[in-house]
This record gives sequence, C-alpha cells and structure tokens, in this order.
Amino acid sequence: MPQEYYATGHRKNATAKVWLQSGQGEITVNGQPLGDYVRRPTLELIVRSPFHAVERPGEFDVRAKCLGGGIAGQAGALRHGIAKALLQVDESLRPVLRRAGFLTRDPRVKERKKYGRKRARRGFQFKKR
Repeated sequence: MPQEYYATGHRKNATAKVWLQSGQGEITVNGQPLGDYVRRPTLELIVRSPFHAVERPGEFDVRAKCLGGGIAGQAGALRHGIAKALLQVDESLRPVLRRAGFLTRDPRVKERKKYGRKRARRGFQFKKR
C-alpha cells in the first residue's frame, strides 16, 4: 500500500479529515466524487486550489470525511486539510502554501445572539408613537 498522509482542516463549524496518497487526482468526499458532493464549480475550484498553487494537480488522490457546517464551510475545511497534508508530503512547499494563505485557519465564525436583540447585532424595531 502506498504512503498515506493525514491532516484535519477547519472552517466555520466544518471539519474535514483528509487522507492523501499518490494517485490520479481523484477526490472523494464522504464516499462521493467531489463534483457530486459540492455541486458547484466555484467550490470545486476552492478545494483543488492547493494542488494548483504547488503545481501538482492530478498527482494525489484525496479521501476525505467532512463533518458539520454547510457545503461552503466544508469546502474551505477541505482546502485547509489538503494544504496541511501536502506539507507532510514535502515540507519545502510551506512558503508557497503560506503565501497563498492556505495554511491559516480562517477564524471567522458566526457571532452569537445577544439577549435583548433579534440577532447578534440587530435590535428590535423601535416605534416612537
């Protein structure tokens, strides 16, 4: 069995467990091909972007399990996980991936709802008369 690399990626409330091994560039998420899972070309582009950044598209097969969040968050988590797994393959890729921003976990999450408000910041409508 070929060498397998593992990493986890996070974005919003989504987590992606990513296994990377040499192959033909097939990406499988939760047992489905990537195209069938995300169903949006822009999200497919996001997931494949770390491979294009290091100029190695089609060199690795990706098997991933995504948990939590929505499709867009999971795509971001996949991108993060793939980038971290590529570092295990070759540590010299770090500057390229770092410059592209793939190694930084996006810290933006949904702000909590506050009491006395309708949402996080939106207050209730005020009626003077």
